[in-house]
Amino acid sequence: MPWSDNSGGGRGPTRGPWGQPPKGNSGGGGQGGGRGEPPDLDELLQASRQRLKRAFPRRGRPQQNNGGGGGGRRIELNSRTLAIALGALALLWAFSGIYQVGAQEQGVKTTFGRYAGIAGPGLHWRAPMIQGVQRVPVLRQQTTTVGGSEAGGENLMLTSDRNIVDVSFTVNWKIKEEPPQEGQLPNAAKYIFNIEDAEGLVRSVAESAMRETIGAKPLGPIITAGQAEVVEQTRQRLQAVLDIYDAGIEVIRVNMDRPEVPAAVRDSFADVIKARNEKEQAINEAEREANQIVPVAEGDAQRMIEEARAYAARVEAEAIGEAERFNKIFEEYRRAKDVTKQRMYLETIESVLGPMNKVMIDKDAGQGVVPYLPLNEIARKPPPGGN
Repeated sequence: MPWSDNSGGGRGPTRGPWGQPPKGNSGGGGQGGGRGEPPDLDELLQASRQRLKRAFPRRGRPQQNNGGGGGGRRIELNSRTLAIALGALALLWAFSGIYQVGAQEQGVKTTFGRYAGIAGPGLHWRAPMIQGVQRVPVLRQQTTTVGGSEAGGENLMLTSDRNIVDVSFTVNWKIKEEPPQEGQLPNAAKYIFNIEDAEGLVRSVAESAMRETIGAKPLGPIITAGQAEVVEQTRQRLQAVLDIYDAGIEVIRVNMDRPEVPAAVRDSFADVIKARNEKEQAINEAEREANQIVPVAEGDAQRMIEEARAYAARVEAEAIGEAERFNKIFEEYRRAKDVTKQRMYLETIESVLGPMNKVMIDKDAGQGVVPYLPLNEIARKPPPGGN
């Protein structure tokens, strides 16, 4: 609305739209007439009231200005003004329904509280007061911590051999990305409608799954080389329970810190571990020595067995050969006894007297007188033929 002079028909100093004199007016009379003086607060309030009255006049009454001069314009409620007002309200209602979904989010749309669809990343529109939208971080990986310093103390669990161990771990999880089956809600909608406190649910179920896994194993594998199996079994149990709840959550991994025994018995347990390690060391050394001695003894035994077998085979073959030779000789003896006897006698004499040095004396030589023979020199000469 354009500004008009409200100074009372041209009398008095010229005033601005809020009732104060314009800058640079040095005219006397009235408050705020001096150069640089602040405007009067009462005049400002009065001018504001007059402007409000001109903007929203009462029906049937002419607008009165502050100076008593001329009447103002009257705004009446008719079909045109009503249409303009309704159009403005409709435009405001339509603009209030625009919303944005982030790049890692999905919007779960509802109509009067019932599921109505999924909105992907980008700008979308909903019907205000009729439809609602809840944004779900489907691609963001979330972490839930169980035990440890963040839990404010120890997280003690009982093993199968009745030992106590302090276990702290974290669970990495997110909304499942797999498409829903026919007739089922999307995972983002399950996350909204089927569970109330996702963080608390994951923490409670993860602790229960870990206690079940720890309770089925002895302490030794838990604190040594069996931690990978512990976390994998815990992840599987946690995922199975969340699937039963139809929470739409996928467990990515379970990360367990190094389990420890309670602080009150830590020193005693360290002594037990030390004694166990010494026992294992002694057993390993004994096995190493056994591995060095036993193969040698087994090799010697096998060698002796093979030698005995070879000797038995040789003796047996010789005995068979001698038997065969005897049978052949006996067969020849049966055919010609005298010849065989003579041949056997000669062969025997040859085998006995052949290697010996001998001197043969004819009995007819030198009767009555013993002849002198150089036996020593004869004995030194090699017999004819090298014998």
